[in-house]
Amino acid sequence: MKEVIRQHAEQEFEVELAALAAQDSYPKPPNWKLSPWAVLRYLMGGTLEDGTEISPKYIGNSRVIEIAVATLATDRGLLLVGVPGTAKTWVSEHLAAAISGDSTMLVQGTAGASEDALRYSWDYAQLLSKGPSLEAMIPSPIMRAMQAGQVARVEELTRISADVQDTLITLLSEKIIPIPELDTEVQAMKGFNVIATANNRDQGVNELSSALKRRFNTVILPLPATLEEEARIVQTRVTSLGKSLEIPAEAPALKEIERLVTIFRELRGGKTTDGKTKLKSPSSTLSTAEAISVVTNGLSLAAHFGDGALKAPDLAGGLVGAVVKDPGQDKVIFQEYLETIVKEREGWKDLYRACKEIV
Repeated sequence: MKEVIRQHAEQEFEVELAALAAQDSYPKPPNWKLSPWAVLRYLMGGTLEDGTEISPKYIGNSRVIEIAVATLATDRGLLLVGVPGTAKTWVSEHLAAAISGDSTMLVQGTAGASEDALRYSWDYAQLLSKGPSLEAMIPSPIMRAMQAGQVARVEELTRISADVQDTLITLLSEKIIPIPELDTEVQAMKGFNVIATANNRDQGVNELSSALKRRFNTVILPLPATLEEEARIVQTRVTSLGKSLEIPAEAPALKEIERLVTIFRELRGGKTTDGKTKLKSPSSTLSTAEAISVVTNGLSLAAHFGDGALKAPDLAGGLVGAVVKDPGQDKVIFQEYLETIVKEREGWKDLYRACKEIV
C-alpha cells in the first residue's frame, strides 16, 4: 500500500471507531455507524470501559458538539461558522467519519463552482454517443451521499456564488435532486444530511439567502477560550502532523508553543494577556491553524538545519510570515510589538533577537 501524506479520518482513527462501535449500545439513527453518544465520545475523547483511549478531536465546549450531532440526527443541515482556524473543516470531517464511516463526500466551495458540483454532470463522450442516460451521468458527492444515506460536506459555502448556493434549497428541503433530462429524480435515503462550513471573517464572500439559512441549523465554533486550551490544541495537532510527515525532530516543548500562542492571542485581541497594554492588530487572522503551521515549520527547520530541538530561531521564520501579511502596515505593527512587549519580557530575549534578524 502506498504511503499517503494524510489519511482520511476514518482511516487514521479506524481502531478508535471500531472500539466505539463494539461498545456502543445506544440507539442509532437510520444508517448511522455510531450512536450520537458514541459520535460525541469520538469527537471529545475519553477512556472506554475496555481501556481503549479515544483521542480528543475537538478541544473545547462539548455542548457545541452535542448541538452539532443532534442537528445531524434531524432533517436539518448543519452549518459550522467561525473565523479561520476554529476547526470547522476538522470537525466536519470527523463528524462525517463517525456517522457515515466515510468523510470523502466532499464539495470544495470556490467562486468558480457551478451547479454541477452540487448536483451532477455528464460524461460528454457517453452523452454524444448515447444521449442522456444514467450511464452518462456523473453524480456529485452530494448525490452519492443521498443515494447511500450518508453525510455530505460542503466546504466554504459562502465562497460559492449565490445562484449556485440556492441549488441546495430544494436538496435540503425536499431531499431530492431533480434530473429533468431523464424525467426522473434522486431521492435521499435515510441517514443523508449535509454539513457546510462558512468563514465569517473574510470579506468579499457571498452571503447566504434567508431561504437557505432556514434550511440549516447554525453552530458557531469559537476561538479557544484560554491560552492553555489553545496551546494544548497546537501541541496535539503538531505531534500528530510531525509523525505523519516523519519529521525527525523532538516533540516541541510546551514553553515554546505557549510563547507563540501568547503572541497570537495578544495581537489578535489587541491587548496583552494582563490587559494592561493596548496593541495594534495586524491584518492577518493569526488563527490556531496558523499557529500549528508555524510550529510544524519550526520543527522542520530544527530537524534539518538545527539540532532537532525547537528553539526561538526556528519559530521566528514562520512567526514573522504569519503576522506580516501586509509588508507595509503589518511590519510596522509587529516591529512595535517586538520593541514594546517581546523585548521587555523576561526570558524572551532569544525570540526577540531571532525575530529582529528577519523582520
